[in-house]
Amino acid sequence: GGDFALVKAWKADTEGNLVYRKTARNHNPAIATAGRVTIAEVEQVVAAGELDPDEVHTPGIYVDRVVQGERMGVIERLTLADDPSTSTFSPRTKPADALRE
Repeated sequence: GGDFALVKAWKADTEGNLVYRKTARNHNPAIATAGRVTIAEVEQVVAAGELDPDEVHTPGIYVDRVVQGERMGVIERLTLADDPSTSTFSPRTKPADALRE
């Protein structure tokens, strides 16, 4: 079977030590220690010894594979709700409303 932990980190060295940024620090360090095989997708890979040991969030002992992402970028986008005063439920003219009915 496969007991994998997939995490996304900002930076890793060639030994697998990981540094996270912003909200990636919330759960990724714990998740990285939970799987039998941990795979980290990172934005940057640096040589061993280039990371300050005080900045490492996940030691390389927990990381089995490091993959440098090709197109790392923002995966979130701002979505705003329609103005409720102008929005009306219309299944005949709006396909999304027809699916809700």
